[in-house]
Amino acid sequence: MKKIRIALIFGGRSGEHEVSLTSARSFIEALDPARFTVIGVGVTQEGLWLAGPGILTELESRVGFLPKGVTDPPPADISPATPMPEPAGETANLPQPFAEADVVFPLIHGTYGEDGCLQGLFELADLPYVGAGVLGSALAMDKLAAKAVLTAAGLPLGSYLGFTRAELEADPAGIKTRIEAKLTYPFFVKPANLGSSVGITKVHDASELATACKLAASYDRRIIVEQGIKGREIECAVLGNDNPEASVPGEIVPTREFYDYDAKYVEDSELLIPAPLTPIQTAEARRLALVAFKALDISGMARVDLFLERGTERFLVNEVNTIPGFTPISMYPKLWVASGLSYNDLVARLVELALERHRDRRRTRRSYDSSKSKGRKKL
Repeated sequence: MKKIRIALIFGGRSGEHEVSLTSARSFIEALDPARFTVIGVGVTQEGLWLAGPGILTELESRVGFLPKGVTDPPPADISPATPMPEPAGETANLPQPFAEADVVFPLIHGTYGEDGCLQGLFELADLPYVGAGVLGSALAMDKLAAKAVLTAAGLPLGSYLGFTRAELEADPAGIKTRIEAKLTYPFFVKPANLGSSVGITKVHDASELATACKLAASYDRRIIVEQGIKGREIECAVLGNDNPEASVPGEIVPTREFYDYDAKYVEDSELLIPAPLTPIQTAEARRLALVAFKALDISGMARVDLFLERGTERFLVNEVNTIPGFTPISMYPKLWVASGLSYNDLVARLVELALERHRDRRRTRRSYDSSKSKGRKKL
């Protein structure tokens, strides 16, 4: 059986750089070397593309993020990697390491990795890649845009409102009035385009609002404020292209007041897999996850986060993540393992879906011969 060669891209220029490195190391260590060959491509926080067997260790050392047991300096086998300038149909023109890869697996979370930018580069190069395309990535990444689409699809959401950094700087008092007119304390202030709970603040009263808005605005020009929901945090993993499947739901019991960055990646929050739900609740969670996945035109993979509101016992869709974490404590792979799909089989399935979508994309016509139209003369 031929080994699958995966160009794994990690790091990046977002506030989730360290999370990406953690996901990449977990990914590499969990893969069966008899089935997969990983070609590492790292993007520094400054945006420089580098390749070589030692690139992950190099990026970890730059941010003081070396895992336990790794004490040696990174090997001097790192070289610049040029982003793909030519379509993959002309593989002789593709730079290393992309010319030798069967598929690209982006594990860059957040800005410039999960928002459609990187996906657009793969599209231009005509390379198969794992995960959502340009539109699905961009929609899911922008929480305000995603909520607009999910609302149009008839999905239940909590109350929210958005504004820009420019509006906040021009009229902070007016923004405060708008928020308090629509939402009640406590609520969450977030950058619209970021994940891993970076830049998020739970605002308990008016004294905390200005600082929370300033923090969110430092990470993005669009800010979203979401009503605090008293409920359970339920997540579903979705896998597929045109006919996706949803995993068993899982539940997160945070060690902190909410599931912030430290609760996700530093402390061990309690993960209940499968979530203790009734059969009807389980079916509804999976249904909502699939509707959200399709509404945002996502392909490959996504993790759909839901709230099960206390008192009403209704589900509310929170957000959709198109490049979920692949760390040892990440929900996405854990949910599929609980659904009967091992980590390595999950990766193999994601590769199959990437190749399937790439074949389908190549069926789309990219040119038009106007001379063949009736009644028209060739110019």
